[in-house]
Amino acid sequence: MNLKIAVLPGDGIGPEVILQAKKALYAIGEVYNHEFVFEEALMGAVAIDKTGNPLPEQTLNLCLNTDAVLFGAIGDPKYDNNPNAKVRPEQGLLKLRKELGLFANIRPIKPYKALVESSPLKREIIEGADFTIFRELTGGAYFGAKTLNEEGTHASDLCEYSEEEITRIAHLAFKSAQNRRKKLTMVDKANVLETSRLWRKVVQKVGESYPDVALDFLFVDNAAMQIILNPKQFDVILTENLFGDILSDEASVITGSIGLLASASLGEKNALFEPIHGSYPQAKGKNIANPIASILSAAMLLEHFGLFKEANVIYQAVEKAIEFKVVTVDLKPDSKFGTNEVGEFVSNFIFSKDDLLYFNNDNVSIGQSTIV
Repeated sequence: MNLKIAVLPGDGIGPEVILQAKKALYAIGEVYNHEFVFEEALMGAVAIDKTGNPLPEQTLNLCLNTDAVLFGAIGDPKYDNNPNAKVRPEQGLLKLRKELGLFANIRPIKPYKALVESSPLKREIIEGADFTIFRELTGGAYFGAKTLNEEGTHASDLCEYSEEEITRIAHLAFKSAQNRRKKLTMVDKANVLETSRLWRKVVQKVGESYPDVALDFLFVDNAAMQIILNPKQFDVILTENLFGDILSDEASVITGSIGLLASASLGEKNALFEPIHGSYPQAKGKNIANPIASILSAAMLLEHFGLFKEANVIYQAVEKAIEFKVVTVDLKPDSKFGTNEVGEFVSNFIFSKDDLLYFNNDNVSIGQSTIV
């Protein structure tokens, strides 16, 4: 298979972690005879600094004319700490999602056995948890009309949803549940919000086409609590943009680190794959950022194109890296491995996993891997 992939490293640790994802895809291409052509472009704070635009037209055009987008992270303290900034890195990502029609964000949540102790939650609570969050991505308060009065003392964000917007992601979520444990939980705030009441009405209607899937509903405040109290009760969670953004980050504590969670953002024609973590500017250039989420994003990209065997090899490589404790300091505070070493381990595993018999922990730590 030949794929042209737009690569948007972004800000902070984005370029470092995206490099490790590219290494994994390169190894997959070599071993399984696929050709992945990468073309990089600016986005986020780095794009603002160079062009004044968080999503330059050249970048958007590239993304519209490639098979998929591999995205790093965006964000910079000089914008985060300035409430008066008119142009922000996040505006580029929101516009990209809108222009590409990426309406469904899919975030798998599943703890690794070797990292159960890394979670702040008790083993008996998280062991066996395995669910996926479907977050609507192009509607709600993030995209509604925004107002601020001249005095800067009154602001509003309009939350809007249409039946069509809800229906299209609901079908994806129900189909996913059919291939899992056949349970879908709709999360909303229908006791207060009119948009949530529309969500319930539409999802119930869509659910009639999936009689094999059990459908239940939770208010978002209760859902936030239940994710921590009993995450094993969930199979597929479906929710709107704002709630999904918050809940999926909360759910990262189940795995032990937000640096382990990948996501896919899908539209009718386009697809984008990214780690869910931010740009973590404090770690930039220090070789300490966890690249696993970015590497797993590459695996989700492969799955999207039907390359399930290849994706599974990446999953195996990550499992083995965690088992051998080839991880960054967020997972093991005294780890001697960094971003690059984790990426090298994964790509070397893909090239020749049988050579793990000769794995030498000390050699990998100084960049002299004996795996290949």
